[in-house]
Amino acid sequence: MNPKWSINSNQSDVLIEARHSVIAYLGGNTNSFSGYVVMDQDVIEDAAVEFSLDANNNYNKMEQIDSHTKLSDFFDVEAHPIIRFKSTSFQKVNKNINFIKGDLTIKDVTKTLELDTEFIGIHNYDGHQKASLEVTAKIKRSDFDLWYNSNYQHGGISIGQDIKLVANLEFEI
Repeated sequence: MNPKWSINSNQSDVLIEARHSVIAYLGGNTNSFSGYVVMDQDVIEDAAVEFSLDANNNYNKMEQIDSHTKLSDFFDVEAHPIIRFKSTSFQKVNKNINFIKGDLTIKDVTKTLELDTEFIGIHNYDGHQKASLEVTAKIKRSDFDLWYNSNYQHGGISIGQDIKLVANLEFEI
């Protein structure tokens, strides 16, 4: 039986971005990440990933974000601060190309989507083996009843309809 690697919540994070701006960087230290991968050497056999992001917790830590692109403008974080993903299946295509399918919930709207998953590799750090995955998805804001206007009224800034989600996940034995 191959080892099960558990996610390291403190070393995992999510980046949410829209065309022309970074909307949010949600680090693992204030959010909940859980999950595992089962692998032998560098070949993933199975994976299950779950994360809950409290976008409201990170709101005050994002001074670098322009006032025109506040997280609350796009996600209504006051009323719906939690963004959740829970995988339902894992498909391996080859060593580096994999897909995790699961349910994403934003603003109490849940949609099933497939996330591209790239295996970054295994590294030794301080005597511990760590494995890294990058998970990406393109999300249409309108699918989750999120505010959308291609020409943002307060500053004339153009923000795209799609949001890109990038999760950097670190696992360890």
